[in-house]
Amino acid sequence: MNSILQRGVSVSLFQSVSKTSELYKPTDRKLWGWLNAIFNRVDNDRRKQVGPDRACAEWLLRCGASVKWQNFNHWVKDYNTLPGSNFKNYQIEEIDASDSAVMAVGFPHLEGLKHVKRITLHNCGYLDDSALSYLPCVKDSLIYLQLSSCGDISNQGLQPIHQLKHLKRLKMFDLPEVRNMPAVIDDLQKKLPQCTIEYIPEKKKGE
Repeated sequence: MNSILQRGVSVSLFQSVSKTSELYKPTDRKLWGWLNAIFNRVDNDRRKQVGPDRACAEWLLRCGASVKWQNFNHWVKDYNTLPGSNFKNYQIEEIDASDSAVMAVGFPHLEGLKHVKRITLHNCGYLDDSALSYLPCVKDSLIYLQLSSCGDISNQGLQPIHQLKHLKRLKMFDLPEVRNMPAVIDDLQKKLPQCTIEYIPEKKKGE
């Protein structure tokens, strides 16, 4: 299956699905969850062949996320626009996984990335605590993290953020499973004194 996913068959399948947005708003969660898991799967042979940045970019674009290369100003959103050669000359600097189907099983793709400065995880319907355990893979470069509208992230999932020693800004909102957010923020601020933490509290009905 992995070898198939590297070829046009999988890309065509993904594109036909993503154009209808059904990959991100499934009518049958089990069926589409299974398909999304295939798109998230790590292919270690592919990583060795093209390098961690290219393999990670392929994963993110398969799942509907986008990337920005180091020293480039534009976002790459279309799988077919990925560079056709010189893969190792392109390093990921920014990741925007908003409204994407990224899953924890795909987050080992972060291993080996050396230049990621910014990650946005917004409205990721399949994201859970175990996915965030891979954020320390990019702790030496990450300076900005947004985590928002991810309903399965709990207090436990936020623990790895303590290890992001170079983080300068953390933005969070709409995390319904996180309890006692003021205490969580206070703890994070003590562990990351150099980081500006922005939390937008959920408005109560009638406000």
